[in-house]
Amino acid sequence: MKETYLYSIVEEQQLSEMLETFEACIGLQIQIIDEHGSILKSYGTSSNYCALFRKFLPAGESCQQLHISASRQAVDMGESYIFSCHANLNHIVFPLSNHGRFLGSILVGPFLMEPPDTLMISDAGKRYHLPPDVLLELYEEAAQIKVIPPATVTQISKLLYFMFSNLITDTRQQFIINQRKLHQQSRISESIQRYKLQTPVTNSYPLEMEKALITKVKTGNVSEAKGILNDLLGYVLFSEGSSLDILKSRAIELCALLSRAAIEGGAATDSILKLNNQFLKTLQEITTLDALCFKLQETVEVFTESMFNYKPHKNNDVIRRAISYISKNYQTGITLNDVAKHVHLNPAYFSTIFKQSCGSSFKEYLNMVRIEESKRLLANTDYSVIDIAIATGFEDQSYFSKVFKKYTGLTPKQYR
Repeated sequence: MKETYLYSIVEEQQLSEMLETFEACIGLQIQIIDEHGSILKSYGTSSNYCALFRKFLPAGESCQQLHISASRQAVDMGESYIFSCHANLNHIVFPLSNHGRFLGSILVGPFLMEPPDTLMISDAGKRYHLPPDVLLELYEEAAQIKVIPPATVTQISKLLYFMFSNLITDTRQQFIINQRKLHQQSRISESIQRYKLQTPVTNSYPLEMEKALITKVKTGNVSEAKGILNDLLGYVLFSEGSSLDILKSRAIELCALLSRAAIEGGAATDSILKLNNQFLKTLQEITTLDALCFKLQETVEVFTESMFNYKPHKNNDVIRRAISYISKNYQTGITLNDVAKHVHLNPAYFSTIFKQSCGSSFKEYLNMVRIEESKRLLANTDYSVIDIAIATGFEDQSYFSKVFKKYTGLTPKQYR
């Protein structure tokens, strides 16, 4: 047995016992294949049909290649994948991965979902130019292949997921993410199709839909908020094409709206500003439309949850008055002492409870408020960077640019 990375993640003995149990209960051949498609272990009787058919496969159409291709498809789907091989036999594959690295798969089969007939054999024979005597032999061997009704196959596929998805924690987590991504892309595609069939075709941005999204976020309805988001994404992709840069611009605008909605809905200002800035940093690393759409969906969830999981601090009234004072005077050279004096507290004590309540120091919070306003000015005005720096309370353009990049990952010019 050659060594494989899979066994450094999964205990070999445990995996073997699971496969042995599956084969004993279900009666289907089950195998472990590595990341290259090579068989590591096999339980159950091999099919003579396969051994005979395999002799006629071209070099570029090996079983190994097909199994790996099916495994990749299963990874993208986030579940077990039922597929038909070159010989028209059915298999189920369940992939194993760890931190994004594909390790191998659990392969079940072959089996049929209906009794074999001459059509099944002749179809494969035509594609691979099999001689008549081989076709006859294949037909005889096909009678030995187990026939399982489609409904039962579906249940076996689910059983594989239940058995092996928890084997590697990362596998289950990644499967859930992939399932959600696939579901989202399906909903966005449906939205695009609706816009295509719309008569007359509208070219105006659906502001009412955007307002509805904000309302759902404020009321904590995550499910409907995600549905509206996907409709909005469908509209942008339909009306403006599949441009990643355009969608990123729309995403930045939408994130700003969601931030304000979350704050108005009662979420901690500090937390929301941090989420907003983190989103901007992440945005730079995103290179595909699918990833961007999914990140927006996650952001909607986080903003919504932040409003309903926020627990007021015992000094909440003092902090609220301090934040209100900051929001009205951030453009001036206000200091910690100024705000402490406003709420009638000792500066050192105020600094301590502010950090405890907001999770950021006074200076960090003040800078985040200033950066948030500067983002609005950069996006909606033609003011110069130096004018915006001064208007938001920064002493000079250099320091403003440094702080802006720290919180957003972009320079002011890049953001604009």
